[in-house]
Amino acid sequence: MKNFTPTHSLLISGILCSTFGHNFTVTSKITNHINEYKCKKCGKEVTDGFSGNIELLTFKTKKVNACLASFFQKKMHRVSTH
Repeated sequence: MKNFTPTHSLLISGILCSTFGHNFTVTSKITNHINEYKCKKCGKEVTDGFSGNIELLTFKTKKVNACLASFFQKKMHRVSTH
């Protein structure tokens, strides 16, 4: 009997996603226009790029999004109090 490892199931779901398309859900809202998404099937994480395209979510873009979210929250707090 074959044992299916998590990497094997991720490989199958990756093939399914490449064939039928990803099923992205929003994991975090950075600003009104920038979100982070994660595929329900394969776990691939992407984000809205600054040019409007979807980009792969790397460590660097996670840090940039975290700083941008912090800045955006501070700005919205200032706007709502005045």
